[in-house]
Amino acid sequence: MDTHNSQTTPSRILYSMIRVGDLERSISFYQDILGMHELRREKFTEGRFTLCFLGYGEEAAETVLELTYNWDETAYQHGTGYGHLALEVSDLRAVCDRLEKHGVRILRAPGPMLYAPDETGHRENIAFLQDPDGYRIELVEAAAASGR
Repeated sequence: MDTHNSQTTPSRILYSMIRVGDLERSISFYQDILGMHELRREKFTEGRFTLCFLGYGEEAAETVLELTYNWDETAYQHGTGYGHLALEVSDLRAVCDRLEKHGVRILRAPGPMLYAPDETGHRENIAFLQDPDGYRIELVEAAAASGR
């Protein structure tokens, strides 16, 4: 029987990484539009890349987003295996209205999911948008706001 303990298994997700073609444009989007904070930046001159870590809280307690900027690349192809980032919001419609005013492309208008899970029958209220590099971001309305 396999036993799991804190010494033999991972304990939390640290970050998710996406590659971006314009670091400052992406930082601006995630900070100014989505309200994240730049937590740290690391420059690797020899490897010709920069990492920028952003999030809503401190890395010691929260999962964060790593933006990787390879100095010699300006665009990437998105594979079919990657899906999206998901962010919780308290008022889905208000957030989408604000994002649209900032020119953010809303890919799926706010509303309930098309399908409900068999286990609960509850349809979360969601919307999808796109960041400057074409990555999809799902907005999920918090449980209290959506009546769960």
